[in-house]
Amino acid sequence: MNRKASFLVLASFVVAFVCAPRVSAQGESQKPAQGSSSPQDQTPADKKAAQQAKKAKQKRDKDLFNELDSQYKKWLNEDVIYIISPEERSSFLHLTTNEEREQFIEAFWQRRNPDPDSADNSFKEEHYRRIAYTNEHYSSGIPGWKTDRGRIYIMWGPPDEVQTHPTGGTYDRPASEGGGETSTYPFEDWRYRYLEGIGENVEIEFVDPTMSGEYKLTMDPSEKDALINVPGAGLTEMESMGLASKTARFNNTDGTHDAQPIGLLPETMQEFSRLDLYAKIQQAPPVKYPDLEAVVTSRLVRDQVKFQYRTDFLRITSDTVLVPITIQIPTRQLSFKEKDGVDSASVNLFGRVTSISGRIVQTFEDNVRRDYPAAQLQKSLDTASIYQKAVPLTPGLYRLDIVLKDTNNGNVGVVNARLAVPRFEDDNLSSSTLILADQISRVSAHDIGLGQFVLGDLKVRPKLDSSFSSSDSMGVFLQVYNLKTDEKTHKADASVQFRVTREKESTPVLSFDVPQNNLPEHGEELTLENRITLGSLSPGKYKLEVAITDNIAKQTITPTADFTVKGSGAAAPAPAPVAQQAKPQGR
Repeated sequence: MNRKASFLVLASFVVAFVCAPRVSAQGESQKPAQGSSSPQDQTPADKKAAQQAKKAKQKRDKDLFNELDSQYKKWLNEDVIYIISPEERSSFLHLTTNEEREQFIEAFWQRRNPDPDSADNSFKEEHYRRIAYTNEHYSSGIPGWKTDRGRIYIMWGPPDEVQTHPTGGTYDRPASEGGGETSTYPFEDWRYRYLEGIGENVEIEFVDPTMSGEYKLTMDPSEKDALINVPGAGLTEMESMGLASKTARFNNTDGTHDAQPIGLLPETMQEFSRLDLYAKIQQAPPVKYPDLEAVVTSRLVRDQVKFQYRTDFLRITSDTVLVPITIQIPTRQLSFKEKDGVDSASVNLFGRVTSISGRIVQTFEDNVRRDYPAAQLQKSLDTASIYQKAVPLTPGLYRLDIVLKDTNNGNVGVVNARLAVPRFEDDNLSSSTLILADQISRVSAHDIGLGQFVLGDLKVRPKLDSSFSSSDSMGVFLQVYNLKTDEKTHKADASVQFRVTREKESTPVLSFDVPQNNLPEHGEELTLENRITLGSLSPGKYKLEVAITDNIAKQTITPTADFTVKGSGAAAPAPAPVAQQAKPQGR
């Protein structure tokens, strides 16, 4: 085995040694479990089994990684690749749902938040600032975050001192490197006064031996020596005096080509000290702040106010989607206070949409009030208050947080959910969410697009539980996009059929086509507004299918929605409109 290979084997051993657990949670030294054996005691069969188990785990983790959505792959292999611990990465890969992954990501950043009670996370903000900085300053044919300087900067932040030699040139070696004069490749020396888990006065060096602008992290001070392979050039003081031979540099046992020092070698230059630093500097930095479990325990909120919510998606442009967020609060969940013969309830509502990287995209807050004459309160307990905020978003994956607080008793309700905003492709027949509504009505010309539940020139109030009485009529709202138009008439040709099937059955119990003359005038976009009378349907669960066929493009789509029909005396009353709103905000 050559010296370079020996050095790499030794380095990998030190990395494994540094990463190995030293003490137990109780502070006691870890010992092999009874019946276990040390590596020296393992038989060849044991070693082979261990290697096979390791390879199987690596393959399993690779397969799990390949199954991830692209945004989660990017988060693992770009956003946090340098700061996530192996244990955290493995845990993330074994999660089974995107909801769990979203919760993990939030917990990951929260563990590192210096102020867990703050809505802002300075650690995360600084982390993404560092990534942006490295891409701006350290790119060299590859993104800056992929370079060695970028990696160290992202992990440990800006150094306290930097000595930069962007063109190399003449270099006077310090005594620890043997003294004398030589020429170097471009290099940089970084010094950190203190790094947690490593120590004080941490010095690391980057060298650009290819002169391409990509500096490599090195633990060999001679790697920057451009004359190392030139006989008789770049000699140290002892070599120039004939007291040492330059060829001796190539006999070092640690794989470096460093010269004999003048005097004693500093501790930081010792072989194992450099190996130890090289290993530690590339490990994920330790988490500085209290573990997530303690933080979550101290901030745990009992889900005291139960409420429903839904999100719908309507195309604005190919790059913008309108997302109405509808919240319904049962009156029974509210606490009332009586004053002057009137029972009043008040709920503060806060909502926030954040990107997968944690950037706040939209916030909204409001106050929802309900007032009843004292004598009518008991009769009103089966009603509900409904609220809607429509926010424009670009297609992608987001996190939706909704928090309600009853101002009379302090009870809180919380929802944290994944929000996947679809992309409406320009060339494909597609549709908005199919909305089942208890109210659909036209709005006046000056109210078009304004206020809650208003979609264009219609007011559409969703029925969140999709439950209707057999004596009701069910409102249906749907927008259809990208219908093809005839080149001569510039008109679209669409056919629409409504089908209702009972749960677990395929034969429609109700079916009808919408006559062409009953369809609104339309071009590439068609808005369907219909009411379906439910009197012929017996109580039970049903599915509504709306089949839209583009007769020109020969394409058909069939959006669906489930709903329930209850007996005329069993259905819950329709939700009452919000009585009062205050201080609306949005960013």
